[in-house]
Amino acid sequence: MKDGVNGVALAVFIFFFVAVTVMGFLAARWRRAENEATLDEWGLGGRSFGTWVTWFLLGGDLYTAYTFVAVPAAIYAAGASGFFAVPYTILVYPLIFTFLPRLWSVSHKHGYVTTSDFVRGRFGSKGLSLAVALTGILATMPYIALQLVGIQAVLDVMGVGGGENTHWFVKDLPLLIAFAVLAAYTYSSGLRAPALIAFVKDGLIYLVIAVAIIYIPIKLGGFDDIFAKASEAFAQKNEAAGKPVAGLAPGAAGQWGYATLALGSALALFMYPHSITATLSSRSREVIRRNTTILPLYSLMLGLLALLGFMAIAAGIKVDNGQLAIPQLFENMFPDWFAGVAFAAIGIGALVPAAIMSIAAANLFTRNIYKDFLKPDATPEQETKVSKLVSLLVKVGALAFVLTMDKTVAINFQLLGGIWILQTMPALVGGLFTRWFHRWALIAGWAVGMVYGTVAAYGVASPTQKHFGGSSKEIPGFGEIGYIGLTAFVLNVLVVVVLTFVLNALKAPAGIDETSPSDYTADAGDPGVKVELPPATVGAPGGGH
Repeated sequence: MKDGVNGVALAVFIFFFVAVTVMGFLAARWRRAENEATLDEWGLGGRSFGTWVTWFLLGGDLYTAYTFVAVPAAIYAAGASGFFAVPYTILVYPLIFTFLPRLWSVSHKHGYVTTSDFVRGRFGSKGLSLAVALTGILATMPYIALQLVGIQAVLDVMGVGGGENTHWFVKDLPLLIAFAVLAAYTYSSGLRAPALIAFVKDGLIYLVIAVAIIYIPIKLGGFDDIFAKASEAFAQKNEAAGKPVAGLAPGAAGQWGYATLALGSALALFMYPHSITATLSSRSREVIRRNTTILPLYSLMLGLLALLGFMAIAAGIKVDNGQLAIPQLFENMFPDWFAGVAFAAIGIGALVPAAIMSIAAANLFTRNIYKDFLKPDATPEQETKVSKLVSLLVKVGALAFVLTMDKTVAINFQLLGGIWILQTMPALVGGLFTRWFHRWALIAGWAVGMVYGTVAAYGVASPTQKHFGGSSKEIPGFGEIGYIGLTAFVLNVLVVVVLTFVLNALKAPAGIDETSPSDYTADAGDPGVKVELPPATVGAPGGGH
């Protein structure tokens, strides 16, 4: 690590940070509607985004600072098992092609803003809706925190904030400033801010990866040398365990864990509130269908990005915290000015999803807790005001996590969030295709999955943690190590199916379904669809095709 502050890299980083900050505040004027004080406008961008805006927004939403920092860091620390993120992003797009257009249609038909809105309308159950909302908020918090960890990793490598003995306020001041700016333009511009900034963010990411995948191997002697050095490093014996620390390919003992983590993560990805928020912001059903076919381009980028973990090993990067490996690789290998560009890509790659996530969590609280249980007669203006305030509180909670918890466990808490959010799939995706599941059975299945997943994860230890040290554990009855979230999901579904048979046989009240079959295939131009594009969106640039 270079001594002191990398002034050139910091100057370039600040330039891009200021540029996107200005864009964030100007976004409030982009496609401005006559009435901005509604959740449709502040929280969903007026439901007006076309193909390209939605593509960049979803890409900015799904490919985050976690992508840039944690995926290569996992490969740096654990070898090829860290590649699980690549197959799961390949699996996810055929899955979402089947249900996202249906969710978009029914949501636009009835004016749903959140997944919990749909669940309440479909099953006539505020209790089930509340369970989905609380799970979404709970799962989103560590995800936002992970974005802030990404910013902090970049600041640490640039030498900003001082050393470990520096006063905590001085050390964390740059992160506090970044947080304050993020909070301010999100409050002001809502979803339009990350939608506009996503163009810059994704452009920088593609540029940095294209340069890195060519420039760094040339400096390291080519991919043959990179893989040889990585294989040599992984082959070293762990004296405590008496076996290699990792490998270029997952060992036989880790294949179940690898496969179940990839599958479970694929099932969970579009259960997250921020994924649905970005989806519902699009202007038509066809926009969603197009995006599910072109989003795999990001998976190609992710595969190339993951290789940076091997490059960090070959370059001799030594860090105590694996999350610093890739920022340190960039500082060591790139000229200072381009290192600044790479750091800006990571930093902005944190700001965009953090903004969307906080908006999504705030919408859940406002629509499914505040309006459903605290103030049923809330006006659209009151809903918007509450959502803005809650988005600030969500960011404060994530910031507190980052400042008080060990940074190395951020990825494990995010994986714990994946365990939780996967338990909402039977209600959400199941509800999009059938009304057969009973609402009480869905609540019971959700509770079983949540309890099992949390307790099982609590019992997982690692060299640095006694609890919540990972997301894999022995699958009951199989004797193989697998992803806890998928095991919990299977238990969830079993409980739902069995109890649905019982409750239907007992003729338990099923609740009122306010949707009809035609709602699930409706498009924006169909009669009765509750979506009106604001006048400013007609012919607006950047709207897609």
